[in-house]
Amino acid sequence: MRVIHSPAQMARWSQRLRQQGKRVGVVPTMGALHEGHLSLIRRAASQNDVVIVTVFVNPLQFGPGEDFRRYPRDLHRDVRLALAAGAEIVFAPTVAQLYPAGFQTSVEVGRLTERWEGRSRPGHFRGVATVVTVLFALTRPTDAYFGQKDYQQALVVQRLVRDLRLPVRVHVLPTVREPDGLAMSSRNSFLSASPRRRARILYRALCAGRARIRAGERRSGRVVSTMRSLIRTQPSARIDYVAIVDAKTLEPRRTLRGRVVLLLAVRVGRMRLIDNLLVEVS
Repeated sequence: MRVIHSPAQMARWSQRLRQQGKRVGVVPTMGALHEGHLSLIRRAASQNDVVIVTVFVNPLQFGPGEDFRRYPRDLHRDVRLALAAGAEIVFAPTVAQLYPAGFQTSVEVGRLTERWEGRSRPGHFRGVATVVTVLFALTRPTDAYFGQKDYQQALVVQRLVRDLRLPVRVHVLPTVREPDGLAMSSRNSFLSASPRRRARILYRALCAGRARIRAGERRSGRVVSTMRSLIRTQPSARIDYVAIVDAKTLEPRRTLRGRVVLLLAVRVGRMRLIDNLLVEVS
């Protein structure tokens, strides 16, 4: 295992690996690794010669009043877990190293970022697209691995790679969940016992929506109403959005057909949580 902090050193290692003909998988993370991240690393290790895990809490994707400063950080733990899952390199630059004085370039993906998380968190996806572009330039992967839990983010990265003709295959792996259904997230550590129990309502709502679709309901509004009603049974839950959208375009669907995704963002206590489910409408 090699831990690299310097972007210049990372670039040299990437160049060397490419010259050796190595297939390189990268797993971009903000650290605080959990089983969801580890599943990505294990998949990358099974498909590549070398796996690079990036650990970088990206300030560009946090808005005012968000939790950048208190986001959980434990690099020693992350390195240990990444190594055990099959990574060979951890790239962990500082903010000043990745965005040195005078840095003024940003990358923006258009229509896909205008709704849902993009509307609720202005500038968020600009920060995501910028850091992913920089990380891909430094690590030069053949394959990159993301989780379905951040569904819109995964689509944005896929569009970025397609539009800029980047030579990277983007893999999106299923969400890993706690035994009670809560999607694994580094921010779950912020939930105390009572909000943690109430947060289970998100997955229950998604499952209820999926059940209505499988029972034959094709009117999006009625399925969304079912999900909203269930979430509102938790007094402390405040809905940001609940939607059923096309799985490729993220545009809302009134009549359900083909592949759709159920999206939601809900505040439980002080924490804002997101989740989703993909559904094939027969």
